[in-house]
Amino acid sequence: MAKHSSVAMALVRKRWLTVVALLVMLSVTTAIAFIVRANLESSSCDCHIDVKRYNSSSVSAKPIEVAVTQSPLSFMKSKIVLLVSHQLSLSGGPLLLMELAFLLRGVGAEVCWITNQRPSETNNVVYSLEHKMLHRGVQVVVSAKGQEAIDTALKADLVVLNTAVAGKWLDAVLKEHVPRVLPKVLWWIHEMRGHYFSLDYVKHLPYVAGAMIDSHVTAEYWKNRTHERLRIKMPKTHVVHLGNSNELMEIAEDSVAKRILKEHVRESLGVRNEDILFALINSVNRGKGQDLFLRSFYESLQLIQERKLQLPSIHAVVVGSDMTSHSKFETELRNFVISKKIQNYVHFVNKTLTVAPYLAAVDVLVQNSQARGECFGRITIEAMAFQLPVLGTAAGGTQEIVLNGTTGLLHPAGKEGIMPLAKNIVKLATHVERRLTMGKKGYERVKDRFLEHHMEERIAAVLQDVFQKAKGDQRA
Repeated sequence: MAKHSSVAMALVRKRWLTVVALLVMLSVTTAIAFIVRANLESSSCDCHIDVKRYNSSSVSAKPIEVAVTQSPLSFMKSKIVLLVSHQLSLSGGPLLLMELAFLLRGVGAEVCWITNQRPSETNNVVYSLEHKMLHRGVQVVVSAKGQEAIDTALKADLVVLNTAVAGKWLDAVLKEHVPRVLPKVLWWIHEMRGHYFSLDYVKHLPYVAGAMIDSHVTAEYWKNRTHERLRIKMPKTHVVHLGNSNELMEIAEDSVAKRILKEHVRESLGVRNEDILFALINSVNRGKGQDLFLRSFYESLQLIQERKLQLPSIHAVVVGSDMTSHSKFETELRNFVISKKIQNYVHFVNKTLTVAPYLAAVDVLVQNSQARGECFGRITIEAMAFQLPVLGTAAGGTQEIVLNGTTGLLHPAGKEGIMPLAKNIVKLATHVERRLTMGKKGYERVKDRFLEHHMEERIAAVLQDVFQKAKGDQRA
């Protein structure tokens, strides 16, 4: 028995080494660690992020076969750039700013980072992300309110404020120096919620060099709301659609890597290879629509039963839980699952940076953000890279990514979207060819406009415009 046990353990270790070797190739938005506990509840998967230092130079990865060309950001070489984030967390805004930091470091810019709301006691996530930046040559200014922060802002060639909330840093820290810094500020805005339209946050917005927003619909929303509600005018605004990293695309295009990740995740969830998985991958809160998704999923099970459809089992996966402290909203989700007796078909997965394993494992992505939707929704283009069709709300930036009927299906936000989403779930569960065709069309759309070099080109054009404006202001 002991001999068989040791052999089994050796096989498990070998498999883990294979999985980990694949994951270390992922970018900051998709990889720090991937550890799934062996003992799983029947309706949940508790995935723990082991945040440790990561040095990409120590990893030998398969090179991406692309032509070596000069970066459109090469003009940023030797320029000093200060990046100001309202927080440092696993949410989209800070991670996007980190990607910009690495792009700029890649062309030789001197990049400094400030976290305005840095916790007094550094947690594992902050520690890991800060050390990843340090390993990539980004200077981390520990005190957002100290003299070093002021000096860095004054000497910088460019200051990027990330999110509307970061605007409070200007008066709180720079004080009388604010007028000197504003002409070189690029404000990168991701928010769509109404409470961000406050002069406490954005009173300096009309005087900065420019604004950068992730979608046309969000840019139009900000233009209208700042005028109607605050009586201020937006600066010149640039729309920059995001792009997938080269590292994520390498995994998405590697059939062997995807097969291994798929097998591992499905085994962890207790799901068979032939079962159909619908995943919502986002932070768990009411605005992301997990409650309405689960109601739609339940209704889809009812439709399948009523129509007596012969299908493999369908499952819902909610990635983005917090297993350490369940919020009231998440408790509601779990209670709903129990009350409808669908525990065997709904799986909760802890929040993680490593989205690639789940994208490799599922069949359809659900993007169910409510109200005005997502400003952009990075997970949508990541899913399309993995040839997944997307079931999304007809709101926000999702409408600029998903081609309804071609790369996915859209449904209304709110309660009126519950049954349309349920019917769309059944459609994609029953029509395999349509599901696969939509996935391929989505992948083609990503290759055409949502790659890293596309985003790099778009950002380069914005920065050049900002510098031109700053020069003009200096002459004036």
